[in-house]
Amino acid sequence: MEIVIALFFSTLRQAAPLLLTALGGLFSERSGVVNIALEGMILFGAAAAAITVNRIEVATGGIEAFWIPWVGLLVGAIVGGLVGLIHAIASIKYRADQIVSGTAINIAALGAPSIVLQVLYNNTSTSQEVKNRLPLVSIDLYFIRGEVSILVLVAFLLVPVVWWVLFKTPWGLRLRAVGEHPQAAETMGVHVIRMRYTAVILSGMLAGIAGAYLSIGFLNQFIRAMSAGAGFIALAALIFGKWHPLGVLGATLLFGFAQALAIQLQGGDILPATIVQALPFVLTMLVLAGFIGRSRPPAAVGKPYDK
Repeated sequence: MEIVIALFFSTLRQAAPLLLTALGGLFSERSGVVNIALEGMILFGAAAAAITVNRIEVATGGIEAFWIPWVGLLVGAIVGGLVGLIHAIASIKYRADQIVSGTAINIAALGAPSIVLQVLYNNTSTSQEVKNRLPLVSIDLYFIRGEVSILVLVAFLLVPVVWWVLFKTPWGLRLRAVGEHPQAAETMGVHVIRMRYTAVILSGMLAGIAGAYLSIGFLNQFIRAMSAGAGFIALAALIFGKWHPLGVLGATLLFGFAQALAIQLQGGDILPATIVQALPFVLTMLVLAGFIGRSRPPAAVGKPYDK
């Protein structure tokens, strides 16, 4: 029973950053902009959050205060949003290839944080550890008891919120229209460019929050490339979930379970370690290859809009 409970909580912890990132990608792709830059946005957000918390601690003499990690989270979200803005400008204003723009951001996310780390910490791989992490909340359901970061609960609570926004509000209707038939939406008075900018920036903010979860919620420092492909797995979950919040929830739980299972199996001798570590990525490739159902993306996704 202890193994099952441990696997349950590990699944929640592994699924949370995927869910936050995939929900962000949902906004972007529903508006018609491919966001392969989610991986880079996570890394920029993670670095910004951890470095912010560390610098506050240094400036205040290492005090522990409840507000410090929330400032780090806010900075991580803002930095993620700014990276989203860069992707939006390249993809929307200058009509650059959205895949190329996203790939450039992902490459930059491997190098730019290392420069900052070198300046601040005299190394290129890790920040200093922080004392002030995001708070934990207790879950007590019958025999299931444990603690998770507050962002885990936030991630799952966002699912019904995103569903309501997309399918029950005028803004969500306009967003979906922009991703399906932007010309028709424009004739009905919808500002296509503004909607796309908003959606891509929002996707960056949610990915930045996912990064902050990794660096000051799940761990207590930034580590170079710590996302370990989470952005790409989130993108696969978005496709597998058919660009729907509930589908994304199910897909991220599946991927989270695969990652949690891989962690549990690493301590045993059931399978070779390399095969165990590859399980989440094999599942990702199967999904992207279309072996588990076919998904129809928004009709205008990846297509620059020309009035």
